[in-house]
Amino acid sequence: MGYKIIEIDSLLKNYESDINLRMDSYKKKKKELLSNGQTLPEFANGYEYFGIHRIRGGWVYREWAPAADAMYLMGDFNDWNKTSHPMEKLDHGVFEITLKTKDLWHGCRVKAVVVNGDRVLERIPLYATRVEQDPQTYLWTGVVWHPKKNYQWKDEGFKAEKTPYIYECHIGMAQEKYGVGTYKEFKDNVLPRIKDLGYNAIQIMAVMEHPYYGSFGYQVSNFYAASSRFGKPEDLKELIDTAHQMGIQVLLDVVHSHAVKNTNEGINEFDGTVEQFFHTGKMGEHSAWDTKLFNYGKNEVLYFLLSNLKYWMTEYHFDGFRFDGVTSMIYHDHGLGTSFDNYDKYFSMNTDIEALTYLTLANDLIHQMNKRAITIAEDMSGMPGMCIPIKDGGVGFDYRLSMGVPDLWIKMLKEVPDEDWDMWRLWYELTGRRPKEKVIGYAESHDQALVGDKTIMFRLCDQEMYWSMEKKAQNMIIDRGIALHKMIRLITLTLAGEGYLNFMGNEFGHPEWIDFPRQGNNWSYHYCRRQWSLVDNPDLKYEWLNNFDRAMIAMTKKEKTLTAENVHNLWVHQGDKVMVYEKGNDIYVMNFHPNRSFRGYFIPVTEPGEYKVILSTDEKQFGGQERVSKTYVYKTEELPDGRCGFLLYTPSRTAIVLKKMKGKSSKK
Repeated sequence: MGYKIIEIDSLLKNYESDINLRMDSYKKKKKELLSNGQTLPEFANGYEYFGIHRIRGGWVYREWAPAADAMYLMGDFNDWNKTSHPMEKLDHGVFEITLKTKDLWHGCRVKAVVVNGDRVLERIPLYATRVEQDPQTYLWTGVVWHPKKNYQWKDEGFKAEKTPYIYECHIGMAQEKYGVGTYKEFKDNVLPRIKDLGYNAIQIMAVMEHPYYGSFGYQVSNFYAASSRFGKPEDLKELIDTAHQMGIQVLLDVVHSHAVKNTNEGINEFDGTVEQFFHTGKMGEHSAWDTKLFNYGKNEVLYFLLSNLKYWMTEYHFDGFRFDGVTSMIYHDHGLGTSFDNYDKYFSMNTDIEALTYLTLANDLIHQMNKRAITIAEDMSGMPGMCIPIKDGGVGFDYRLSMGVPDLWIKMLKEVPDEDWDMWRLWYELTGRRPKEKVIGYAESHDQALVGDKTIMFRLCDQEMYWSMEKKAQNMIIDRGIALHKMIRLITLTLAGEGYLNFMGNEFGHPEWIDFPRQGNNWSYHYCRRQWSLVDNPDLKYEWLNNFDRAMIAMTKKEKTLTAENVHNLWVHQGDKVMVYEKGNDIYVMNFHPNRSFRGYFIPVTEPGEYKVILSTDEKQFGGQERVSKTYVYKTEELPDGRCGFLLYTPSRTAIVLKKMKGKSSKK
């Protein structure tokens, strides 16, 4: 009997042996890792054994360094003497040292000393839960983190809403000040904004410690340490706890696709060898990212990474993960330059079965620990089965990021005048996805906001935003930008996925780009912050976009739009630039025409009755002209050709959502 994935996607019938191969690999590896009825959550306990821990009467530090000839512990406690505290070598490359209570303390800085042949290496402990940079020397060290009182959680029984509306965010650049924001500032200043807008999830970037701030957190050095730039571990816990009390789930942007090359700060060559965690030679190097690549075929690496996932869920109460760089993981060429235009590209010698096995094990572990946890794959290749349950032959992710959608919007805005937009292509790109595989739809994320690129609003308006965003200012470029910004978001949210994502500030059209402090900009924080004062100023047009975002989310939540399975294209007219579609119980009318408004435009519907407008981008609170009535009742009529519908005034560059009134006739 084959896997259900073959029934879900009949095109996979020719690749059934490949599906079986990757599923057999997962089952074999799981059996190999577990023993005596052990479960994956019971297996993934590396952080409880390795690292520095309090024990009765003192401390114990254990480390895995298979190529090391000897190891020592040094730090504040012994004036950084490299040889005064030798570690005992146990079996399987494990080293251990036991110390008295007085020998270590909370906040004590430490490093491991690794002897490999004639080399003496200073390393940060692999399982360090706190890593700090010295402000004078700029050197990083591990820190013993064992406060007298553990954080007292208040989120018992928290259950998130099932349909994710995700607010992607970066703690450090979330404040308006010229500097690095903190966990506490985010909790106090940004969480209330997210709650007010209606988002029910935050996806936090750059939490895992990274030495280079400008990497956006994607070159991780210390996998078990929450970034010290933003505050203490307890501050992050309080942020997550507070989010839970607000009904907001918290996702970690986890980076298991690669690691920073640094040896002094990271895990690379911890024991003096590359192969401890990574492939050797070219297989271990990512040419585009200049980073190290994990060897997912090695059990010790799986142990380290799976334990890492359990650690973040257990210690910090994260509700799930967005897995970065999945495409890079699952292909030997990392998807660089490959066009995934046929199924042969997914099932070939280029496919990394070991990486797929790890991702399947990771999803298995996460969902065993929390059935409501969310996992999201950043995969631009469209690997079949990525978001199919493991039992049905899939990799087990809940969602895939719909990465083609922001690319579509950028291409259209850059290359095609409004009057030439292809309505059929727009429909196809926004609705096309693999059967039974859920995606997170989004118009733009942090990727489109980085220096060298532009956000949608800045691409639409550019320099006009500097002097024409006052409400009293008249500017046709700004008018166009605001109108399309609202339409693009509404059509993306309602058609492009079963979940939705927005990067912080983009909801109100945050101007300019993101550029981290660097030598090229004289180490400036000017572009590495969020200017909330713009949206808080009632005299500026940013407020209109913020109002629309809030109303759009509230409407689609109430209407259960993202989970509605009935999506019908009711009308597309290329010349008019009009698209009409039905989703759930609502009718969406999109007039993208740059200058043509239509009086008495026939709107076809599938069910006769009476309809009312429940949302319009033309409302005054959204910067519109109130040309669409929300009180008028539209009564359907039947045309001689059998079509049923009603006449509607559709202003140019306006989106209108209508709902059938209850109890007003029904389908025959």
